[in-house]
Amino acid sequence: MRHRIVVKLFFLTSGLCLLILASIYVGQTILFENYYANNKMQQLSEAVDAFKRDYENLEDDEMERHELEQQFYQENNAWITVLDENGYIKGTSDFYVKLSGGVVLENDAEELVAEEDDINYMDHSFVIPIFYLAATYDDNEQLDVFEEKEDHWIDIHGIEKNGVFFPYKVVLSPGIYIYENKNPYYMLDGGLDDVSYWKNNVLAAKVAENAKENEEVTEKLIYGSIGDVQIPNNYNFLSATTLSNQLFLERIKEFQADLIFRETAAAVSETHESEYEENGISYRLLITEEKDVNGEPIYFFTMASLQPIDEAVGMMKEYYIYIIIAVFILILLAAFYYSKKIASPLLQINSIAKRIANLDFAERVPVRSKDEIGELSKNINFLSDALNNYIQALQRDIEKERQLENTRKKFIAGVSHELKTPLSIIKSCISILQDEVAVDKREHYFSAMNKEVNRMDRLIVDMLELAKFESGTYKMKMEAFFIDDLINNVYGQLSIKARSKRLTVDLQLQSVEVIANQHWIEQVVTNFLTNAIRHTPEAGRIMISAVEEKKRVKISIENEGTPIDPNQLEKIWDRFYQSENNQRSKEGTGLGLAISKNILKLHDAEYGVCNTEKGVRFYFYL
Repeated sequence: MRHRIVVKLFFLTSGLCLLILASIYVGQTILFENYYANNKMQQLSEAVDAFKRDYENLEDDEMERHELEQQFYQENNAWITVLDENGYIKGTSDFYVKLSGGVVLENDAEELVAEEDDINYMDHSFVIPIFYLAATYDDNEQLDVFEEKEDHWIDIHGIEKNGVFFPYKVVLSPGIYIYENKNPYYMLDGGLDDVSYWKNNVLAAKVAENAKENEEVTEKLIYGSIGDVQIPNNYNFLSATTLSNQLFLERIKEFQADLIFRETAAAVSETHESEYEENGISYRLLITEEKDVNGEPIYFFTMASLQPIDEAVGMMKEYYIYIIIAVFILILLAAFYYSKKIASPLLQINSIAKRIANLDFAERVPVRSKDEIGELSKNINFLSDALNNYIQALQRDIEKERQLENTRKKFIAGVSHELKTPLSIIKSCISILQDEVAVDKREHYFSAMNKEVNRMDRLIVDMLELAKFESGTYKMKMEAFFIDDLINNVYGQLSIKARSKRLTVDLQLQSVEVIANQHWIEQVVTNFLTNAIRHTPEAGRIMISAVEEKKRVKISIENEGTPIDPNQLEKIWDRFYQSENNQRSKEGTGLGLAISKNILKLHDAEYGVCNTEKGVRFYFYL
């Protein structure tokens, strides 16, 4: 049983712990990650709304705008900036290269360079934005190369849409050169070692995929000399802003490329959410379109990293081996607890239940806990007591039935035995009377028969009373009475017999009230006194006393005469007992002392007989 219970509880605990562990694992690796991302986007959306309100209150101050973006990053751990209708970051319009002259080739320059009709020569200035050509917004990066590069020749590849030129590739010569080659893009082909080269890879890839299919977009290659370079004075400050993040700039470039080719124009009507992964880190983008004071579209571009939750989830996955070990230890401790606190009491209950099934009610369940097991133990103990009481009652009833059966047998045997003598005498007398032998003694024989009939009557009455007492079913009805009055009354009834033998009777009686059955105590006193009168010699003495001793009353009847053999003292209470030295009188039935014994037993009274210096004393206590 121990193994079955403990094993079941062990597997139940194991399954429960593993289920909880699996739930935690799923919750932390899947559900919690999604919950965190959704909650992050919700908070980010609210923060962007607040940023919009603050942005509208700015007075077109670039420094304040960058400070606002920096504050947003510090509070929300997310990057944000504002883009104009062309996808350029607000405030980057001051980053440009101004060409003083040159040539413009439309479409694919390598294929059309020989056709003079596709080459346009320009005498006017031409401004080229160069901010997105830099890899990062860092003061140590490529933009510094443009300083003091006036009159240097430059090749610029780009596209034009709706009159706006978007460069995506720039080649800057190391010195001042004169254009002598029909191919304006000769510097890269010539293999110059000191050529400076920039490229917007995002836009370049998009152009390579979609430029030929899109009629709104025209590819151009511009070749000319640098007339002026414009880099803002606060360029060093910008390196400390959120724009210094290269991934953020790359996402902005992708958005601009999609915007140019109309891939996101319809999608960004209100708010657009997207996600991507870079170097194993998840990012979320939130792009919202609004209108500026001039009614032109602007875009609030926000990027948030989910790296904290990714790192946490990754650490949890690595940490789960320790959690599993801890859970296994917990399961072992739980199994030990079950064995001690649950299985052990159940085993004790089972052991006691087996003993109860075998009718052994000696032991009780020792569990005293205040739970269901304690209640079960209490109920089993109650059941054990109830069964024990019922079985004992049944055994008592069986014993009573056995006693009744024995009493019936003894009654029949005794009556059969004791009636033989009087019946024999009566039969002899009848025979004599029938034969008319000794006719003159007819009265004598009739008197003898009458005496034997009376004796048989007394014998039957005494036998019935003795059978009633020995059956064990008789219940004494107790009452209060004075013992001295009872003894005086009995003596008054037997005084004639005492005087006929010239006996002296001394009475030493105290008036004490006792609780007993008055009728049967009177019968006991009568039997004792009759027995004393019968065995006291002529002119002898009888002493009757009733003395209070320690809240009890001792009643004793002592008579002069032949003492009883000490070996026979206990036997005189038996039915039909006859002493070897003292034959029973013909007046007695041999049942008086047996009846008295049973009456006193029903009273739970102490009784006895003893020899004295001059005779025998019978006594009992009430």
